Amino acid sequence: MRVPLSWLREYVDLPATETGRDVQAKLVSAGLEVETVEHLGADLKGPLVVGQVLTIEELEGFKKPIRFCTVDVGQANGTGEPQEIVCGARNFAVGDKVVVVLPGATLPGGFSISARKTYGKTSHGMICSGDELGMGDDGSHGIIVLPPETEVGKDAIELLELVDEVLDIAVTANRGDCLSIRGVAREAAIAYGLPLSDPALLDVPGPNAFGYPVQVSDPLGCDRFTARTVTGLSPEARSPIWLQRRLQKVGMRPISLAVDVTNYVMMELGQPLHAYDRSLVQGTIGVRRAEEGEQIRTLDGVERKLHAEDLVITDERGPIGLAGVMGGADTEIADHAEGEGTTDVVIEAAHFDAVSIARTARRHKLSSEASRRFERGVDPQAAAAAAQRTVDLLVLLAGGTAEAGVTEVVAPSAPHTISVPADHPDKVAGVSYGRETVVRRLQEVGCDVYGQDELIVTVPSWRPDLQEINDLAEEVIRLEGYENLPSTLPRPPAGRGLTHRQRLHRRAGRVLAGAGYVEAPNYPFVSEQVFDQLGLEADDPARRVVRLTNPLNDEEPALRTSLLPGLLGALRRNDGRGSHDLALFETGLVFLPRPEQRVAAVLPVDRRPTDEEIAELDAALPEQPRHVAVVLAGAREQAGWWGRGRPADWADAVEAGRLVAREAGVELVVRGGQYGPWHPGRCAEFVAGDTVVGHAGELHPRVVKAFGLPARTCAMELDLDVLEAVGDDTPQAPAISTFPVATQDVALVVDKFVPHAEVEAALRAGAGELLEAIRLFDVYENEEQLGDGKKSLAYALRFRAGDRTLTVDEASAARDAAVALAGERTGAVLRA
Repeated sequence: MRVPLSWLREYVDLPATETGRDVQAKLVSAGLEVETVEHLGADLKGPLVVGQVLTIEELEGFKKPIRFCTVDVGQANGTGEPQEIVCGARNFAVGDKVVVVLPGATLPGGFSISARKTYGKTSHGMICSGDELGMGDDGSHGIIVLPPETEVGKDAIELLELVDEVLDIAVTANRGDCLSIRGVAREAAIAYGLPLSDPALLDVPGPNAFGYPVQVSDPLGCDRFTARTVTGLSPEARSPIWLQRRLQKVGMRPISLAVDVTNYVMMELGQPLHAYDRSLVQGTIGVRRAEEGEQIRTLDGVERKLHAEDLVITDERGPIGLAGVMGGADTEIADHAEGEGTTDVVIEAAHFDAVSIARTARRHKLSSEASRRFERGVDPQAAAAAAQRTVDLLVLLAGGTAEAGVTEVVAPSAPHTISVPADHPDKVAGVSYGRETVVRRLQEVGCDVYGQDELIVTVPSWRPDLQEINDLAEEVIRLEGYENLPSTLPRPPAGRGLTHRQRLHRRAGRVLAGAGYVEAPNYPFVSEQVFDQLGLEADDPARRVVRLTNPLNDEEPALRTSLLPGLLGALRRNDGRGSHDLALFETGLVFLPRPEQRVAAVLPVDRRPTDEEIAELDAALPEQPRHVAVVLAGAREQAGWWGRGRPADWADAVEAGRLVAREAGVELVVRGGQYGPWHPGRCAEFVAGDTVVGHAGELHPRVVKAFGLPARTCAMELDLDVLEAVGDDTPQAPAISTFPVATQDVALVVDKFVPHAEVEAALRAGAGELLEAIRLFDVYENEEQLGDGKKSLAYALRFRAGDRTLTVDEASAARDAAVALAGERTGAVLRA
């Protein structure tokens, strides 16, 4: 909401020395979010005056039309002689009054004006458009043409109100009253402790039987409808300069007098209005729900198909407006023209249901100034005053006549009343305000307050957001100043810290960061089509998702069951922006639906929920295990003077899984696998105990193509919660022996399909307690030397005893026992 300070001063007698910055500070302290203060005309310097065009000479021989004009500026140029000016605009004629900037002046943006020769003539100044003066578009897209009665030589800076300050306020969804000058003025009056000159306090005639006929068929959708009629409007009447400038300052474009007046009153009082051309309305005006399939062409020229829940304004022909959103083209006010235009209007000032208007605006993707106000809450008691204000302005500015008939259809309703203990704000804020302060602050807001210890508060009609006692407490606290609340740091009880799960989560992140991975958190929302891109089977459990009732993005309506879609998307974006060597990781929750769907219970807010209620709520939530995942692409080690470097491959993804598992105290069994997005020949399966806890390896080429990833992208994903359950991460101090190590190397020939992990496990079991470490250091395949379908695995075995130096015979015996058990379990043969 843009609020000109000059307009605000009409309703609050602010001190003359107060600047926009001062008002901003006061309103921010009162709880309004004033984002900026715009200084209009801050770098504007005259002379800028009103001139009358005397002559126009068309200059020939140039690529675009150029005119050489003489303009009477009175005594503003010091001589009284006509001012010679070159101009390219064509929307003015001889005799028109225009805005002229003379040499020596400075326009917004620091543009200095001086006499200069152009197009073979010397131009002594410039004839100005609205954009050149920082006024914005006035609808003419050209030179400003002033009313004929404007005095020649008059200061245009004062006439056009070019110097002002405008507050730009970000109005929250619950403060619809502040989408008006009246509402902001009320807040400023409270902040400064000054009286408010309420523009809605008008003498309004009561309803009678002579007004325009109106029938409201849906009183829940429209609980108040006021109709007034003004006749005899002058078709040539134009909006005065002051009205146009105020609309421009609040961000609206002047259109025509009748439309400008309704927009002006809406910005002033916060009540959206609509003016119908009376000659185009046929019969009784009605308010009802649309019939499925009905159509209407709105003022923006779009033909819209209506929904049965849409609230519409009708006449005998059918819909003539989307209630509270936008009027229809069939009853549009005709713009002023010579001898043409609307002369009789019917003015609508109504109050519509906020939810209904919000849904209609979103359904038709049609947000308007009116719908923004209705969906945030409009003062229902302001409708009659707004209609009267509109009538008064049309009579004053367009020479119209207000008909005596007043139509007012009102659904019975009672004011909202709240019972609140006088000390409730004290308890909420932890500050002792006292009853007098609480009553005074609520009365300043506009509430009627009665009672002593228990206050009976009647909420003002313009504050529909005040629904319960905590809303009233908030009003007292914000007006007393949030900055005055004491700051007390909580004192956590000793002995509590991170949970075991939280510590494992942090350790997993630290170990991956230490290995060169960069954390890339992602949103947990996915589309169900992403599982096709991942190549998951139709019956894969990961395809069962939790769907959101109100997704932020209709294309991503489900919660993730894997971290890979988000990470792969992040990798694709970074690769597309020039970062080709990538190693990303994420630790986060995935969401798995429970076999039985339950409806979550609504927990109480006046007490702590019981353990049973919390357990019931937890049972209705999806399972949320924590996973960890990595993705790699490009170079894992950079080339340089130290060597050639190497690309990331499946082994790096496997090693990332092992690093995380060791942090959980688990030594993973790694074996060949085949699952979803991974290449069937380059996929490792992680096993802890008897449970598969994850996969790692190179992604399938089809997955790489579907996601638009670099070739041979690798990935890993693990279930951290399962690792936590099976692991023992109790720190183990390493055993340090003073005795030397004995190293034995063995090369075993096995079938190609035998996993290295099975051979290693057999060697460990056979070697016994003397084996300190084992490492695979070579894999060799050669059909001529080893035979068809065979491979050689070479291991380095380290033996050590804690109480003596091992002899060669002891080390050899342990090695032979290891080889024997490997041969028994896997068919391994010692390579000659």
